[in-house]
Amino acid sequence: MVKCQICENPATVHLTDIVNKKKRELHLCEQCARERNLIPEPPGPQIDLKALMGLLTSPFPQGNTVPGATGPAAEPVATTCEVCGMTVAEFKAAGRLGCPHDYESLRSTLEPLLERIHRSLAHAGKTPRAVRLHDWQKQMHAAVAAEDYEEAARLRDLIRRSEQWAAGSVQ
Repeated sequence: MVKCQICENPATVHLTDIVNKKKRELHLCEQCARERNLIPEPPGPQIDLKALMGLLTSPFPQGNTVPGATGPAAEPVATTCEVCGMTVAEFKAAGRLGCPHDYESLRSTLEPLLERIHRSLAHAGKTPRAVRLHDWQKQMHAAVAAEDYEEAARLRDLIRRSEQWAAGSVQ
């Protein structure tokens, strides 16, 4: 058994260096190697990401009330869909809901999440192209009437591009 060249403990780190065709060997125990920064420190405690994500979505127990706070208690949070049995934990693990009723059953959990993701609770959706074209044409006529020809030209070009795209001839 090879011993540490510094403290005589069993050597577990063996370094070999070759310089100008000369071989040098260094045998150290783990502690002496760490003291000389030859091996990195062992990793610290590992982070449980699922538990951390749970804290980010709800830092307090069910009811979302701050411990020791006075005032009316929040209504209890629904954790299971009455129709399909989907739980909040299953939703968080899968990232998908089980049925259309989950939106209502799990509303208290989903609303803060949806608001954080979409920055709103109301769905804005998209305006149909025909409605957008009609609106742009009205705005263009109003710009011409107000003698704002730059805005009218911008809207005209926007309308043309949209019509070309619909016809499939966009380049």
